[in-house]
Amino acid sequence: MSRPTQSISGVRPGRIERPTSTAEVAEVMRAAAAAGESVVPTGAGTKLGWGNPPTSADILLDLAALDQVSEHASGDLIATVGAGTPLARLKDHVAAAGQRLALDETISGATVGGTLATNTSGPLRMLAGTMRDLLIGVTMVRADGVVAKAGGKVVKNVAGYDVGKLLVGSMGTLAVVTEATFRLHPVPQTSRWVSLDARDAAHAAELTQAVLHSQTVPSGLEVDVTAGGVRVDVLVEGRPEGVAGRTAVLTDLLPGSEVDERAPAGWGRYPWEDTADEHLGIKVTFRLSGLADVVEAAGEHGLRGSAGVGVAYVAVPADRDITEIRATLARLRETAGRHGGSAVVLDAPGAVKQQLDLWGPVPAVDLMRRVKDEFDPDHRLSPGRFVGGI
Repeated sequence: MSRPTQSISGVRPGRIERPTSTAEVAEVMRAAAAAGESVVPTGAGTKLGWGNPPTSADILLDLAALDQVSEHASGDLIATVGAGTPLARLKDHVAAAGQRLALDETISGATVGGTLATNTSGPLRMLAGTMRDLLIGVTMVRADGVVAKAGGKVVKNVAGYDVGKLLVGSMGTLAVVTEATFRLHPVPQTSRWVSLDARDAAHAAELTQAVLHSQTVPSGLEVDVTAGGVRVDVLVEGRPEGVAGRTAVLTDLLPGSEVDERAPAGWGRYPWEDTADEHLGIKVTFRLSGLADVVEAAGEHGLRGSAGVGVAYVAVPADRDITEIRATLARLRETAGRHGGSAVVLDAPGAVKQQLDLWGPVPAVDLMRRVKDEFDPDHRLSPGRFVGGI
């Protein structure tokens, strides 16, 4: 597993702390609070470059040692795991009981905490939702060093203020998550991918709607647009007889499609991971009816993502002229906005980041600032990394 870098988007931390327990994380945070030091938590460092550069980073808090599956109650379909645990290790652990965390590992080596902080998800979001839907409890350390818990260890909890869901996607700006509890799903007995090369984006949109309005209940419905064409991939899972029947329906809906027991190339990976060259990674969300327009807006760059839920990713070469990059980003934002979504730059080289608005318009930014003030009044946790300089 890769270790955290000594630089966070060009900002060098003053020192690295490597606690091995929640209690030790609390000690570090209490000392940092007393000294007025800023803290940036990390795990494997796979997404440490996402978001804005922090305005300061006195401490890089390496949580990699919090890497144990502390509880797996297979009968209740739940697991509690340290934030530094690689997703792959958690998956292997629960697979021994015929279970899975229905969350794709979109970046090799990603940890539970980093996935939670950035709310990454892949094709299985269509089946089980995102981290927000699978998370049922967290242990966290506040900016002042106080240990707190939210949620619980059962799938059903008393309704109320769901702190855990606030932490998901907060880029480490609200609290340091040290442990998380998830609901699990049984591993399906059979999986099949049905794939078809569409004529163009409009045809792919028609195929997507046909699948969505069928009774096939896909676990994933992806589109992959490259210079070579437009491909639609559908994943069906379950008992062998049920999968066979639904696969037959899909092949009727998608004449000329191919069926495979293996995932197609690129399944669940960001398109910019297919090359060693530097790229901007852009996440685009949109209503399903906007798929063809979003593909058109992406232009020569193509896209890959979940046609079934309206989330796609675009890779733009970082060596393009900044004017061209801005024009592409503006086109994606305008198109996504017309279809009820947004376009956010997840990652980019530091020199390019400095010339872009990574987040675009965020209507709820004032509310987000108030939440930040409640959780971290001194703004010492990952300062400036999130939207609006939070």
